[in-house]
Amino acid sequence: MSEEKNKEVSEVVEEEIEISESELIETLTLDNEKLKNEYFKARADAQNYKKRMQRELDSLMKYRIQSFAMEVLPVLDNLERALESESEDTSFKQGVQMIYDQLVSALANEGVKEIEALGQEFDANVHQAMSQEKQEDVESGIIIEVYQKGYVLKDRVLRAAMVKVSE
Repeated sequence: MSEEKNKEVSEVVEEEIEISESELIETLTLDNEKLKNEYFKARADAQNYKKRMQRELDSLMKYRIQSFAMEVLPVLDNLERALESESEDTSFKQGVQMIYDQLVSALANEGVKEIEALGQEFDANVHQAMSQEKQEDVESGIIIEVYQKGYVLKDRVLRAAMVKVSE
């Protein structure tokens, strides 16, 4: 009887081992899938982070001169005023003109450009209306005078042009 009992016990143990092995395989398979999903999520997050950092770096490089340009624009305005002033000293005016041209050229090389305003249709995105005036020979909404030039850096407005608009 002892041999028969051993056989029964052995069959029960084998059955439990088979159940345990299949449960173990199922558990390991589920854990494997879970770990794969976590890996793919972490990898996607890392790629998104890398792309976001690259976009931010590109933006920083594209607009790196913005704060400097904002500080230089008043200097440019003053040079223009000096050129407009009536002075008999032509060598002084030529020197100021050379400095002005160099500064405008250096800013243009970095993507800073003047906003065309005079005679253009008013655009609130790049122009700031300071006053309006009725003029017979000009359509409504056309810029008739520029008080202060405006500038853009590539596709970003640095300073809106201050203008007078026809009514």
